[in-house]
Amino acid sequence: MKPPTLLIAVCLLISLACGHADEGKHLFILSGQSNMVGLKEKVSFTPVVEKKFGKDHVIVVKDAAGGQPIRQWYKAWKPAAGAAPAEGANGKLYDRLMSKVNPAIEGQKFASVTFVWMQGERDAKEKHGEVYADSFKGLLAQLKADLKCDDINFVIGRLSDFDMQDEKYPHWTIVRDAQVKLAESDPLGTWVDTDAMNGKSNGLHYSKEGYAQLGKRFAEESIRLVKLPKNRK
Repeated sequence: MKPPTLLIAVCLLISLACGHADEGKHLFILSGQSNMVGLKEKVSFTPVVEKKFGKDHVIVVKDAAGGQPIRQWYKAWKPAAGAAPAEGANGKLYDRLMSKVNPAIEGQKFASVTFVWMQGERDAKEKHGEVYADSFKGLLAQLKADLKCDDINFVIGRLSDFDMQDEKYPHWTIVRDAQVKLAESDPLGTWVDTDAMNGKSNGLHYSKEGYAQLGKRFAEESIRLVKLPKNRK
């Protein structure tokens, strides 16, 4: 059994990371691959959440890299079959993300934490759709442990309608469906529709207008989750 003083210290750390809806700041962590890179959060996302909660009550941290699979964030990632990657081979982008998050949250108290995720294209291309849902759950659990916060909201950008026949990216619809199920099975989660954001070209990446719409939808859904009652579980 842990000494009472240690228990108090642990509880204090947790309370500093996750407070109540009317206390502290609202932390928004944005990450993912190329379509998150293309999102200009300072133009389309941050102004919306700042308008809702006040500029002094919002912290937005973004880090993204194009063409990267979820294993670059989830350190315990394993394929559906075959040998798991060597220890230390996964999670490099997660470490890079947290190198930005940690100094931004130092000494702060938070009313809410929201993880905004736009990724999955690479996993669809590499045929890792079968483990995508478990990989995201593992990533979220990893983030909760590091932030000492059990009630992290999350918003997933569902893959667009780029390859609905699974011709170029064999697991496109598998990943797309997994993202919806992840969000709809968790009261702290939601997803946004990115169909048509790639414009008339129906390409892998979005148009300028599409990225602007993506940021706005991410912000609106993030705000909705923050404003939900904390007893929604």
